[in-house]
Amino acid sequence: MAPRKKKDSASAQEEAPMKLFYIFYSQERWDNWINSLREADFEGGDDDEMPEGYQMLNGFNQDICIEVLKIIKLYQNNRFSKDESLTKLIEVEGIIMEQEVDEDMIELIAPMHFQLLVLFASAKKFLEGGYEEDIKALVKKGRGIDEENTEELLAVAADIGANVINGKSCCGRYIKDSEDMGVFDEWLIQIETINEAMGTLKNFDEEAGEVS
Repeated sequence: MAPRKKKDSASAQEEAPMKLFYIFYSQERWDNWINSLREADFEGGDDDEMPEGYQMLNGFNQDICIEVLKIIKLYQNNRFSKDESLTKLIEVEGIIMEQEVDEDMIELIAPMHFQLLVLFASAKKFLEGGYEEDIKALVKKGRGIDEENTEELLAVAADIGANVINGKSCCGRYIKDSEDMGVFDEWLIQIETINEAMGTLKNFDEEAGEVS
C-alpha cells in the first residue's frame, strides 16, 4: 500500500481558524495618555475651538472606545469565541476602569470613567445577547427612569449601545441640549462615540495577519 501523503502545511493552516496576536490595551498606553494630559493646556482655545487639553481628553475616550470595539469586531469575524471575547473585554476593563487616579487628574478622569461605563456594559450586552431592539422605545424607557437610579439607566443605555454595535444608528437626534442634559444623555453621547468608532473599524481585520 502506498504511504499516505502528508497534508500540505498551507492546507492545514487553511483548515483551522487563525489565532492572531492582538494587543488591545496596556498599562503603558494608559500612562502615556495620562502624562500627555498632565502637560496639556486646558485654558487656551477660543469660541470656535475647545482647548487642547479637552480635545486630547476626547481623543483619549475615542482611543479606548476603538480598542474595546476591536475585540467585538474580532468576535464578529469569528477570530475569537464569545468566552474569549468576554475574557479579553474584562482584561481591558480592568486596565481602564480600576485605575487609581491621582488627585490632580480626578476631575478629568472621573467623568470619563463614568461615560465609559456604558461602553463596557454595551459590549458585554452585545456578546451575551438577549437585549431589546427597539431603540426609540428604549430611549423613551430611559427618559422615564429617575436620574438617581443609575443601575436601571445603565441597563437601558447598554441595550441601546448593543444595538449600535450590531449595526443600528443612534443617538444624535435623541440627545437633549446641554442645559437639560442628564446622566442618560451622557451615556447617549458615549453611544454616539461607539457608533463613530464602529464606522472607523468597518474594514478592521479584513485580511489575515493584520495586527492592531
